[in-house]
This record gives sequence, structure tokens and C-alpha cells, in this order.
Amino acid sequence: MSAAYTAPEALQEACTRLAALGPQARMLAGGTDLIVQMKSGRVSPAEVIDLKRLPGLIGITQDDEGFLIGAATPCVQIAQHAGLRAAWPGLVEAASLIGSAQVQGRASLGGNLCNASPAADSVPALIAVGAQCLIAGSGGERVLPVAQLQAGPGRNHLAPGEILRALRIPAAQARQADAYLRLIPRTEMDIAVVGAAVCLQRGDNGHDIASLTLALGAVAPTAVLVTVPSVVGRPLDDTSLEALASAARAACKPINDKRGTAAYRVRVAGVLAQRAARIAWQRSEGVRS
Repeated sequence: MSAAYTAPEALQEACTRLAALGPQARMLAGGTDLIVQMKSGRVSPAEVIDLKRLPGLIGITQDDEGFLIGAATPCVQIAQHAGLRAAWPGLVEAASLIGSAQVQGRASLGGNLCNASPAADSVPALIAVGAQCLIAGSGGERVLPVAQLQAGPGRNHLAPGEILRALRIPAAQARQADAYLRLIPRTEMDIAVVGAAVCLQRGDNGHDIASLTLALGAVAPTAVLVTVPSVVGRPLDDTSLEALASAARAACKPINDKRGTAAYRVRVAGVLAQRAARIAWQRSEGVRS
């Protein structure tokens, strides 16, 4: 089925068009998921609305509060941004895992998030660092934590006529760092069996954990946010790591599929949570004391 194509240049114009068409329309940020879905017949929209000409949808700005990333910004731009690499290397690593070099030139964090695959690489990393969605609609703009945007596989909480305009990434604080790891069957360009992102901050003494956030992918219908209060005030020792792994395993609600059994995913989630925490802990030692 062929679809009409429009490329509005004003945000409200795009919102109005989306609201009028409802489920008959699909938004195109990079198209790396949408085009595949259309070719396979999974979706047959009456109209494709290209968002890349909308002001502010592409680009990265940095200020004292952190970073504002346009929702359609190609991942290759994220990987090349020195400020993001320095502040949040785990988030940049996750974005850099989305597809091949060619795909990186089109794929975006906004598209990866709104496509709502449970195995999306960037989503756990965004959740772990506390990213927020800036959502535009005919009634104005609202802010929603990334952790609350996805509703299930292929579904999100955008209302009719709403567009994810940008992602707000907070500034990294003193002794704070992140990391993202995933397990895949092959060495590259595969879908995660499990993904784990950790963001932690050392306390003022530099030896204890002041805060730790864990987010898991591919182990539930949406990415899972996990808090582990028992590790706060403790060093990242064997006891803390086991508590982290236990919390990760308990948060999993996986399925069996051709990439791995549910039991395997549960075990791997604990292992990756520990490994990501160790990396984030090492990174936090040398940052912004």
C-alpha cells in the first residue's frame, strides 16, 4: 500500500495534521523502523509525516542544566558531541549501538523511544540518567519522564496529535557516571537479549554510593526502572553487587523467544547490572570532584 508523504515546517501544523488523521498517520523521524514495517506490511499508513524539517527537531544544545537533544537528531551527531561523551558516556554508547554506520546517519533517540521496542538500546540508558520527554501538542507542551512514555511493545503514551519534540538530559553531577551494556547473540548489529544501564553517584567521601539507578531492557514489555535503596551509603562491594543483581532479577518479566529463554534473561540481567555498575563506579572516580 502506498502512502502520502508530507513534510511540515511548523510544529503546530504537524500536530494538527496528526490529530486529524489519527491512527492513519505515522511519524517519520529517521525511518529506520517505520520503513521496514511498511515494506513488511506490518503497518500501512495513509500518510507519512516527516518531522525532520520541524524547527528544533534536529540538533543538540548544552547549558548549565544539561543537554537538549532534538528528537530526530541522528545518532551519529550524538556520538560526535564532545560534551555528551564527557558527561554521559553510557548514553552515547547505547545510542551508538543502534544499527550500522549507515543506519546511524538516520536513526534517532526519539524514533528509538517512540517505536517502543522492549529491546531498544537507548531507552534504558535514557531512563538511568533521568531523561525527560518534551512533548508538543495542540494544547501546548508537557513534560514526561522517559520511563513513563512507553506503554507496551510498539505502543507509547503520546496522545493523538502529540509529537516528541526533544529530550532533556540533566547535567552530570560531581562524582556521577553511567554505563550501558547489552548481550547479543552476534558481535554486532543484533537485537539485545538483555540490556542494562546504570547511573550512580559517589558520596562526598568518594567511597560510598550516594545514589544508584538501574534500567533494564528486553526483560519485560517495556524498559524497567529499578531502584536499589539498600546499596545507598555502602561501597560498591560484593554485598552491594549481589543486592543489585537480586533487584535486577526480581524486576524481570521476560518471555521465551528465539533469542533466549526467560530464565536465561533473568540470570543475564543480574550479571549485566553488576558489570555496568562496576564500569560506572570506575568512571565516577575521576569526574568533577
